[in-house]
Amino acid sequence: MHKPALFLAGISFAIVCASAFAQALPIHPDTEIRAAMAWAFPLNPPPDPDARKPDMHKSLHVPGSARSYTLADYDDMFGAPDWFPQDHPPMPNIVAHGSGAAWACAYCHLPNGQGRPENAALAGLAAAYIVEQVRAFRSGERVSGRPETARFMPAEARNVSDADLKLAAEYFSGLHYKPWTRVIETATVPKTHVAHWMLVPDADGKREPIGDRIIETSTDIARTELRDTRFGFVAYVPPGSIARGGMIASKGTGKVQACEACHGPTLHGAGNTPPLAGRSPTYIVRQLILFRTGGRANDAAAPMRLEASHLTLQDMIAVAAYAASRKP
Repeated sequence: MHKPALFLAGISFAIVCASAFAQALPIHPDTEIRAAMAWAFPLNPPPDPDARKPDMHKSLHVPGSARSYTLADYDDMFGAPDWFPQDHPPMPNIVAHGSGAAWACAYCHLPNGQGRPENAALAGLAAAYIVEQVRAFRSGERVSGRPETARFMPAEARNVSDADLKLAAEYFSGLHYKPWTRVIETATVPKTHVAHWMLVPDADGKREPIGDRIIETSTDIARTELRDTRFGFVAYVPPGSIARGGMIASKGTGKVQACEACHGPTLHGAGNTPPLAGRSPTYIVRQLILFRTGGRANDAAAPMRLEASHLTLQDMIAVAAYAASRKP
């Protein structure tokens, strides 16, 4: 695996310790949840030993930007390409370049805070909520996924100082989250494989039934890998899921209360309760699975752990599809 793919999720794979593996996503006996792991928690395939190493000094560009970067400028994760600095306020040093052993927040979450399907969109979240979640990663009360990825945010959380965390949280909180993922209901989807920690359409263009899945991908993986902040994603969801999710969001289902009771009638959040409208549906399902399986165990997560325990995978997909289809 070449370095950009290796580092994409956020923290170098060189950081390996027993405690990181202990914080991995708990194994859950539920068959439908296990089946969802492949698309909700995609993992890169083993590295190809014959793959050609990238040119670290090749000049890189994205459409509409006058700037250029090379992989050498940011591949160590102490930096991030900022193609459109006019689109956001000046970044604090911790966001743009990292500080001490802490990596640049913008490397994964992007300078505009929009994030990608494999990580969180931070733009517009309450600063106190961001601080709370990073501290939960630091304490081991929150994890991000499987053993291969569970070490990333805990390591970053341990390395960032409280002062820098406050600066980063205030920066991302002040950003406006913009439409980033187009949601499409469809019975068939492009066949995909995992690359760069996300689902990528196969080159042959073949399609397959969607089943009980969300297939969130980039329509131009090259621009996505360059971290083009004016280029987003498409999420394919099962037919009827948006309407069903809307019913659950407004009225609840079974023992599950309405999502709007806490996240607001427009799903734009309230106080420290995070917004869901327009956010990545894959990320939303992943968090619901983590709530259900014990991957988010801090005290503030208790209400959502209860809610998620009553949701089926189909419920999770429906509410995520509905939330993602709403205007941010």
